[in-house]
Amino acid sequence: MARTSRETRTNRPAAKRKPTRAVAERPAARRRRPAGETPYHHGDLHDALLAAAERVLERDGLPGLTLRAVAREAGVSHAAPTHHFGDLSGLLSELAAIGFRRFNEAMEAAGKTDTHPLMKAMARAKAYVAYAQACPGMYGLMFRTERLDMKRPSLHEAATASFEGLANAVGAGRDEKLTGDALEALTLDQAAAIARAWSLVHGFTTLLLDGRLKDILHRLPEGTGVDQLLDAMLRSTVPRPAGV
Repeated sequence: MARTSRETRTNRPAAKRKPTRAVAERPAARRRRPAGETPYHHGDLHDALLAAAERVLERDGLPGLTLRAVAREAGVSHAAPTHHFGDLSGLLSELAAIGFRRFNEAMEAAGKTDTHPLMKAMARAKAYVAYAQACPGMYGLMFRTERLDMKRPSLHEAATASFEGLANAVGAGRDEKLTGDALEALTLDQAAAIARAWSLVHGFTTLLLDGRLKDILHRLPEGTGVDQLLDAMLRSTVPRPAGV
């Protein structure tokens, strides 16, 4: 078969040529966003940034929690966190406020599981430790006062509610009502009872998170763990009523 000449190929009828499909440029609004960039409505961005900050905190720890890291996690511009929180202290303070609110809700719920004041206090203590185990990054942030703005309204309110919950639980165990004016002017004995209860549970929690209880736990009878150790410790320090 004879080869088709260039002239024959180029002079084919136009109807037989395959039309070239034009590629229209997408409108700017429809262009695909870069990978990782997430669209947010204006009202959602504040909460989205806090959620991103919490993920970074639990994954990378407090040293890895920066404004740029949060923006990158949320898929927004680096200026977004500054616009919403001012600086890193502002962001950390709002995040700590969320932590305190969840912390308080967990202890309040635990305190409703029993009617006896002592058992309610023990349930709250166990909820305290359980929250720290579930959210170690958030828990650690809540007590890093040097990184927080405690005058920020949301944080001040949440942290105050946490202290009041502790004082109320301790007061109930002593058959006292530590609320309102009574909480504003504590006796030395009342203050000591609150500090003792807080030191006991907070100290246990800190040792647990830092891995400093592993040696003690290793020496316990088989089948005995953190919950049993905490329960035994709490029962051995039952608060006595005032004047006894």
